[in-house]
Amino acid sequence: QVQLVESGGGLVQAGGSLRLSCATSGRTLSSYAMGWFRQAPGKEREFVAAISWSGGSTYYANSMKGRFTISRDNAKKTVYLQMSSLKPEDTAVYYCAAKVGRYAAEADAMNYWGKGTLVTVSS
Repeated sequence: QVQLVESGGGLVQAGGSLRLSCATSGRTLSSYAMGWFRQAPGKEREFVAAISWSGGSTYYANSMKGRFTISRDNAKKTVYLQMSSLKPEDTAVYYCAAKVGRYAAEADAMNYWGKGTLVTVSS
């Protein structure tokens, strides 16, 4: 089992950048593929990015490609989401999630979730 705690959210102006962190504890991080999802008010949770257990493979939602970068440091047991060129429509609660096995873009496929961190992008 793994526990996930997100941090790094906050208020940022459009065009700005933020880096989210997901600190993990429990079972070794390299046992899991990791993902970031987000949920805006009144909307369903959506996929943002995923990374394989080794960090060798990454996968992004189309609207995030070129703006967001997912990475991981298994030694530090932390996963990151670097976000740049932020837009007001990026405003959401961002969740970190872990999955045994191959990474996935479906929220239902994830085994463990953090409680989220709020990102607000002002226009």
